[in-house]
Amino acid sequence: MGLSSIENYVANHLRMFILAVFGLVIFVGIIAVSVFFYAVRGAEQTMVPDITGKELTEAMLELQAKELYPRLQLRYSHTSRDKGYILEQDPLPGTIVKAGRRIRLIVSQGVILNRVENFVNRNIDEVRLDLMTIQSTAGNLPLLSIREPLMYEFSTERPGTILAQKPEPGTDISGPMTMEFVVSKGRENQNVTVPQLTGLTIARALEEITSSGINFQFSVREKNTGESGETVVAQVPPANSTIPLNSLVQIVVTSPDRVADNERAGLFKYTIPQNPYPLLIRLEAILPSDAEPQKLLTANYMGGEFTFPYKLPAGSVLVLTMMNRVLYRETLE
Repeated sequence: MGLSSIENYVANHLRMFILAVFGLVIFVGIIAVSVFFYAVRGAEQTMVPDITGKELTEAMLELQAKELYPRLQLRYSHTSRDKGYILEQDPLPGTIVKAGRRIRLIVSQGVILNRVENFVNRNIDEVRLDLMTIQSTAGNLPLLSIREPLMYEFSTERPGTILAQKPEPGTDISGPMTMEFVVSKGRENQNVTVPQLTGLTIARALEEITSSGINFQFSVREKNTGESGETVVAQVPPANSTIPLNSLVQIVVTSPDRVADNERAGLFKYTIPQNPYPLLIRLEAILPSDAEPQKLLTANYMGGEFTFPYKLPAGSVLVLTMMNRVLYRETLE
C-alpha cells in the first residue's frame, strides 16, 4: 500500500471518528436539554384550598386530595374553642403551586389560662364544655371548675345565659379555682299558645311542637273505627289555650294501622331530670340497615317523663341525648 493510500485511509477513519464524537455530543445534549425541561416543568400544578378555620383532620384530607403536604406549627390562641383548628396557612388560598408542595399550617393548641375569662352573656352549657377541655397539669385537676348547684334568676336574657360570675374577669389564676355563675331562667310568667294538634299525623304534630316550644307528653291507644293510625286524636289543654311556658301538654295518638313481623311499635319512655329551663334534647334511631342515625325528634325539654311513639324495624337502637350527652339507649328486640 502506497503512502497516499495510507494517508487517505487515516483521513477517512479520522473523519468518521470526528463525526461519531460530534453525533455523541449532540445526543448527550438532547438528553440533557430534555431532562432540564422535564425538571423545570415538574409536577402538575394545583390550587391551594382554603382550609383556615377548619379542623386539622379535615384540612389534611383536603390537602391530600390536592396532592399537597402539610408542615405543622403549633400556637396558642385566645380561646379553647380553637383547639385543633387551622389558624393560618401559607401559601394563601387560591395560590397556584406544584403538586407535592408543602403547605405551612398554624394549628391552635388551645389557650394558656393565666387570667379568668369574661363568661358573662355566654351560654352556661358551652362554657361547661369549654372548661372541661382545659386541664391542670398538676394532679389532673380542672384548672377552672363550676360550683354546683348553679344560681338562677328570671331575666329577659335567653335561658342558660350567664348573667354574672365570680371571680371577676381578669382575675389572675394561680391554681385551681371554682367559678360561681348566676344563670338566666328566662322571663318570669312567660306564656305560650297551644297549637292545634288534634287531627295531625305524628310527624306533622312534631313540627308544630318544635316550633311552638311547648312541653309535651305522648300516650298511645288503639284506634277506633274510622280513625287513622299514628294520628293525634286528643290533646289537653285544647288548641289556642294560653298556658305558662313550662306547662305540660298531653297528646294522645292512635297505634299504627299495621305492624309487620320485622317491625316493632310502642312508646319510648325515659325520665329526664328536671331542669331550671328547657334544654335541647334529641331522639335518634340507629336502624340495622343504615349506619347513619335517623333523627326522630329535636326539641327543648324541661324534664320529667319523656315519651315518644315509634314504629321501627326490629333491632333498631333508640338513642336519647341532651346537649350532646347520651342519656339513655334502648334496643328494640
